[in-house]
Amino acid sequence: MLNKASIFTLICCFLSAFCIAQETEPVKDTDTTTQEIPKVLKQRQQKISDKPVIIDSTVLKESRIYNPLSPSRAAFYSAVLPGLGQAYNRKYWKIPIVYAALGTSIYFYIENNKQYNRARDAYKRRLAGFEDDEFQNKFTDDALREAQKTFRRNKELSLLITVGIYALNIIDANVDAHLLQYNISNDLSLKPHYKIEEFDNLGRVGLTLNFQF
Repeated sequence: MLNKASIFTLICCFLSAFCIAQETEPVKDTDTTTQEIPKVLKQRQQKISDKPVIIDSTVLKESRIYNPLSPSRAAFYSAVLPGLGQAYNRKYWKIPIVYAALGTSIYFYIENNKQYNRARDAYKRRLAGFEDDEFQNKFTDDALREAQKTFRRNKELSLLITVGIYALNIIDANVDAHLLQYNISNDLSLKPHYKIEEFDNLGRVGLTLNFQF
């Protein structure tokens, strides 16, 4: 009876030791594919981290403070002195264009006015009975009348062009001041972006055009 109890006790101790050994022994996975997946992901993540990330320039762009008086001030400066509004907007290359256009139109106005006065004075002297005008034996009375009409029309046209250039100089300064403060919103933008595909975990570089109403 004692021998049976001893044998039973030894069997129980052996089974207990075997169960403990099974629990503490680590399970080895023989599947090589499960071991390679983490390595592949780690390599791809390393490649992605080595690539430069493109950051949207509009995010880093410092927003400008809007000054509502700036366009009015630029227009006022150009009204006082043509080209001064362009200098206020720092568009210095426009100043020679403004003065060249104004100078040309003013020159033609002065020249046509001069020729008109010459033809008119000669015609008046002929009407008064004098025959010593500078156009004597060159132009008839009818020719002097037509010359007066032509030079007067050209003189008035030159004056209108001069006024138009002067007004355009003011409008240009005002519009430029508005555009210098204009900030393009996200409703209309063209910017690069960087995206990681979910399937292959690889980076893609693209170009996005946003146009919203």
